[in-house]
Amino acid sequence: MTKLNKKYYIYHIPGKKIGVTSNLYIRVTKQQGYASDEYEVLLTSDDIDFISQKEIELQKSYGYKVDRQSYKNLINKNNEMKLNVTEQTTTFPMPANKLKGNLMDNMGIKWNTDHGVFGLDDQTIEWICKNAKVSMFNVNRCYIYNKAYASEFLETKTEEQAEPNVYDLIRDWATEKGIYKSGDARTQYVKLMEEAGELAQAILKNDEPEVIDAIGDMVVVLTNLAKLRGHNIEDCITSAYNVIKSRTGKMVDGTFVKSENLKETL
Repeated sequence: MTKLNKKYYIYHIPGKKIGVTSNLYIRVTKQQGYASDEYEVLLTSDDIDFISQKEIELQKSYGYKVDRQSYKNLINKNNEMKLNVTEQTTTFPMPANKLKGNLMDNMGIKWNTDHGVFGLDDQTIEWICKNAKVSMFNVNRCYIYNKAYASEFLETKTEEQAEPNVYDLIRDWATEKGIYKSGDARTQYVKLMEEAGELAQAILKNDEPEVIDAIGDMVVVLTNLAKLRGHNIEDCITSAYNVIKSRTGKMVDGTFVKSENLKETL
């Protein structure tokens, strides 16, 4: 039988979504990457019918995309497969040669384990099929180890395992070279113009390796210029994207022109 927690939470990630979970840390922090101060809990209840109904009502009232299935139906849909979930394993009631087809038919279902909420999508189905083992008690059943699934899809990588942030590497390099201690934004701007000139030459010569090199050099300089002004380049990029993401306009002579400037180009 699927193990369900007794308390359910409707959480709100401002500007993103409203959802339901029985484990805020696993679902919101570990799976979606939001810290506790980046979301709010709107409702708490041990009544799954009530919480499922309220989730849809709140999604509508806040203007978010409404789930096609209620939380209750999505969670309980796994009963159609009659999953057997224990502390260590999840067992599927079909032989290995029919596993993928059955999983694909049940795409989107979720079930609770001691390691968090598991689910079926293209990536997890592929992993399950590769790692499923035939039951020694019944060849018409197969299972996965829950800890292995959680390690693959739910657990946050340690700093040693995680891919390094290239901007952090640039800032570390610049710190070692004394750029932040002895340099200033004006000299970095001059350097940026030099690199822009090299990029222009590379484009005119159609020299792709030099184009790549020049663009990379400009990103390095911009990263350092931002830092010298007290900013991280990631924040600058995010700020710029937030400005342009809703901008309307059209291409004119190879350049995107904002709607408010179109009259000037006509």
